[in-house]
Amino acid sequence: MIQINLLGLPKPKKGKRAAAAAMPGEGPNPMVVIMLSLVVGVVVLGFMWMQISRDKARIDKEMAEAQREATSLAEAKAKYDERESQRKTFEQRVKVIEDLRAKQAGPIDLLTMIGDTVNNTDGVWLGVMKDDGRNVSLEGTALSVQQVANLMKNLQNTGYFRSVELKETAQDDQVKDMQQFNFSLTCEKADKTQPPQSATPAPGPGPKKL
Repeated sequence: MIQINLLGLPKPKKGKRAAAAAMPGEGPNPMVVIMLSLVVGVVVLGFMWMQISRDKARIDKEMAEAQREATSLAEAKAKYDERESQRKTFEQRVKVIEDLRAKQAGPIDLLTMIGDTVNNTDGVWLGVMKDDGRNVSLEGTALSVQQVANLMKNLQNTGYFRSVELKETAQDDQVKDMQQFNFSLTCEKADKTQPPQSATPAPGPGPKKL
């Protein structure tokens, strides 16, 4: 009997080769692909986790070092502030002591300076001295008006006074056997007193005081 293949397809052969040829579109096993994907994902996640862990450890270490450094700087600043406070307190105490010494020594220096100036001026005697803080008033006697002028000049030369003014001078009529003048001076203190200077006695007649 004669058979005609109208579709033009080859006639399948019998046997195992024919069965294999009948399945040309078959691919890899899906389970294998899923398992491989899971393995790759776990490896990638593990690598990322290890990287994050290393970064976290590094950041924690840097933060700890920064914290230690901040603590050390805070302690150093606290010590500096304490020493600075002690220094300022010490300077204030020294200033108070120096001010007290200056106030104590001021009147003594003034008395010494005026005493030396009067003693170095011929023919004058000091009777009264008053200090009101700004001005010094002097009252005394002299053998002549020239001696009063010499005393004023010597007081001015000490540097303690800004100005020395004559308030009054008059001859003492109660002294009969010699000429004598009573005088009154006002000495304005300088803003910054200079160290005492030995007043050079102005020339003039008259006996020196004993």
